[in-house]
Amino acid sequence: MHEHHLSVSRTARYFTLGERSAAVAEVWFACHGYGQLAARFLEKLRVLDDGTRYLVAPEGLSRFYLSESPTERRVGASWMTREDRLAEIADYVQYLDAVYQEVFGLLDRSQVTVHALGFSQGVATASRWTAMGKARVDRLMLWGGEFPPDLDLTLPTIVDRLRAARLSLVYGRADQLITEKVIRQIADRLRAHAIPYREIPFDGGHELNDGVLKGLGGETAS
Repeated sequence: MHEHHLSVSRTARYFTLGERSAAVAEVWFACHGYGQLAARFLEKLRVLDDGTRYLVAPEGLSRFYLSESPTERRVGASWMTREDRLAEIADYVQYLDAVYQEVFGLLDRSQVTVHALGFSQGVATASRWTAMGKARVDRLMLWGGEFPPDLDLTLPTIVDRLRAARLSLVYGRADQLITEKVIRQIADRLRAHAIPYREIPFDGGHELNDGVLKGLGGETAS
């Protein structure tokens, strides 16, 4: 048996909040968590929609039913699985680059700052895109997820990109998936490669928090 790979064209979707206009000062690319859909995830970021931000939520390329119940066939999306993972990573990095290119087809990149926010599984997605993609990310916010352990921080190009992005680790003190022990491991790895970061803990679990989001937005506006 031989494994083969074939590149194909497919349709992907993303959702936006805000208007692409001269008033936009920030563009936020938000990567949802495992089993979420982009539209529902973006709704949770509506608190950031103040007229100066253009919010973009790409959707993972793989959708699936969250339940086998015939009466409740809810759908979620995933960025990748461990099966054929390198090809899936390459696909979603290329996909996010394409979304970025389309967004800045009508916006002047030199007039805005770009912010990448990843939640849960989207943390690894946003991290890899920042480190490996063609986009220039000014700020990287990693919320309730694990920084990808396989990202090669010995490569100068990857480290330089991460150092250039203002990196924040956001986590709930009661998060049972991303515990403070996991945060310590991530922080140790970042420090070992001289990648600056800061921690933003909050009282809560594995969830987004309006107050923290407002705080992050206020910092970028200041």
